[in-house]
Amino acid sequence: MTAADWLNRNVSRLGGDKKTAKTPTAAADAAMPAPAPARSTRERLAATLRQKEEALSPRVLRRTLQELKAIVDPQVSEVEGGRRAHGVAGWYAGATQDERRDMWLLMSEQFVADAQKTQLAQAQFARAVGTPDEAVAEVRYRRATVSPRRRLLQRFSVFPEGIRFLVDLRADLLPHLKSDKRLQALDVEMEYMFSTWFDVGFLELRRISWDSPASLIEKLIRYEAVHDIKSWADVKNRLDSDRRCYGFFHPRLPDDPLIFVEVALVDRMTDSITPLLDESADTTDLSKATTAIFYSISNTQAGLRGVSFGDSLIKRVAETLKEEFPKLKVFATLSPIPGFRSWLAKNAGAMIEKLDVKTRATLGRAVGFEPPLANHFLAAADAAPALDARSPVRQMLLRCAAEYLGRAVLDGKPLDAVARFHLGNGARVERLNWAGDPSVKGMKQSYGLMVNYLYDLKRLDKHRAMLAQGQIPASSEVEGLYM
Repeated sequence: MTAADWLNRNVSRLGGDKKTAKTPTAAADAAMPAPAPARSTRERLAATLRQKEEALSPRVLRRTLQELKAIVDPQVSEVEGGRRAHGVAGWYAGATQDERRDMWLLMSEQFVADAQKTQLAQAQFARAVGTPDEAVAEVRYRRATVSPRRRLLQRFSVFPEGIRFLVDLRADLLPHLKSDKRLQALDVEMEYMFSTWFDVGFLELRRISWDSPASLIEKLIRYEAVHDIKSWADVKNRLDSDRRCYGFFHPRLPDDPLIFVEVALVDRMTDSITPLLDESADTTDLSKATTAIFYSISNTQAGLRGVSFGDSLIKRVAETLKEEFPKLKVFATLSPIPGFRSWLAKNAGAMIEKLDVKTRATLGRAVGFEPPLANHFLAAADAAPALDARSPVRQMLLRCAAEYLGRAVLDGKPLDAVARFHLGNGARVERLNWAGDPSVKGMKQSYGLMVNYLYDLKRLDKHRAMLAQGQIPASSEVEGLYM
């Protein structure tokens, strides 16, 4: 009997009936992080009996640890280590959520750097600073701080499906980090390893078209995170002749885009998502296309959270498009403002206080209450689609949106997640678009407002430097709306 077979048999016997994991109720329960077990794995490994909140018995936990240690046994080859890792991965596939968490805890708590060796190497390095031995001491210190956990992850990556296994494992783990801080060591190690393995230098930029395999197009439908794809006709429209879709692919995950971007080729900067998603709209004459609009960017792998691809993807796509269409001069997004409505609900009163007496009185007359309070303004804003260009409520919403995008920061970074992404990539806030997304989702996020972020390829570094200094890059049009 193999070790993997032993684990499967004994975990089923000692850890509970895993068949319940396949029921809808159990699947829903698995999606919710359970309370963290009270005992550390060190205490559980030394115990005899399993407590009720623990999935694996001490005996099975000890055997599982032996299996994990066997993977990184220095006496075995990479191939043998990968084979052993594959066996543990097979057990993991059939384990319940709580049993999986026990394995995460073992990986996090039992594969740590040797504290004594680390302290000794650190002291030696401190003494060597400024001497000829400094470089050698630094190397020794760096090696001492490398945990066996890193070697364990490397061995899991050896077998063919190993990278996919690790990415999915981290996706399972992420929802539990807040409830169990002990898992953070494993999470940080995985993020570090993924940042290396998924460096953009190892990724392939690939165009996704209507001629791509149906299985790949189905993944676009599944992974689309900005504007839901409702049908095959919808996705065909997004892959039409005046559109482009590109994704980054990793050689070990050849059939899954890690991130993809949808682009519309048009003759001017687009101010509304509606015509772009209109399946009956005429295609653009590509000979007249001067502008590339990035209207949807979707990350597909939850397990790669913290690994950034977006900056490189947009640059690579812009360069690719310029080669195919030399007339393209403008590269911009048409983006949602997902955090605006919730932010305004908390800050509407402060925004009204910033108005001068005359403007506040005008707003009060428009909402029917003088002086206007936050609830009066927010109630009137719910009628955003019906407000004309001269409406004081509409003008106030635009000014608040500009304030939110241009001045609302947290720890020196834009508060809005989409703004944080694009501005961090070197774009600038170019233009606010009224009724850019009149859908239910658009109203719920931002009263229908959308924003263009401009990617001026010659000024990306300048804009990043501005952001690092606490200044959000924005056009004069947007700055003119600041309160």
